[in-house]
Amino acid sequence: MTYKVKLEVFEGPLDLLLYLIKKEELDIYDIPVARITDQYLEYLELMQLLDLNIAGEFIVMAATLMHIKSKMLLPKDPDQEEEALEEDPRSELVRKLLEYKKFKEAAGELSHMAAKQKSFFSRLTSERSPAEPIEVEFFEASLFDLITAFTKVMKDIPKEIFHQVTKDEFTVSEKIHDIYHMMVERPLLYFTELFKNAKNKIEVITIFLAILELIRMKEIVAMQSAAFGEIEIARNEESIKA
Repeated sequence: MTYKVKLEVFEGPLDLLLYLIKKEELDIYDIPVARITDQYLEYLELMQLLDLNIAGEFIVMAATLMHIKSKMLLPKDPDQEEEALEEDPRSELVRKLLEYKKFKEAAGELSHMAAKQKSFFSRLTSERSPAEPIEVEFFEASLFDLITAFTKVMKDIPKEIFHQVTKDEFTVSEKIHDIYHMMVERPLLYFTELFKNAKNKIEVITIFLAILELIRMKEIVAMQSAAFGEIEIARNEESIKA
């Protein structure tokens, strides 16, 4: 792929590790390094396949994880059993993750409070009308949520489709136009719906890059109603008003 997506807000390697820990319901104090390293490298490989603008710290973190993994696989020296126990090779990484998680949660809470305050308005009565719908709170899906959904789409498409020989060429610009057209008729779509007519692997990747580009352009937003839930794509109201 020759198209490179450069996202203004790009989550870093610690975000990816926290995402994987939460997704797999792992104990942050006792991280299974071999397992988390393999999954981290899988996501890194996907990001490179999609030609995303990967910062150098992702590669550094990959090297750090592999170094920790190798240290934990080394057999312990029996002559050192009576000496003070060596520090867990994961301890520095765990410390960084806990510190980053604390600030990330604080920033998220402040952002939520600001958004809540922005949408606050007074009402004549505190009672809810029986006909008034109960709003479901959504939150913006992260880049890693999108990549996870993308991998599911890739797995769900029959393998024979991937091996079809086709002369069609797909561009990100064309897919952006197609998505625009779809969302004129339906301003809210499920992420998977955007791929239902894809003919091959290249088209699937091109559609995904178009989604990322539209998010970068603030034309659409990707939302979830629950952690790791189904992603919904909606038109950005602010861009429509502009």
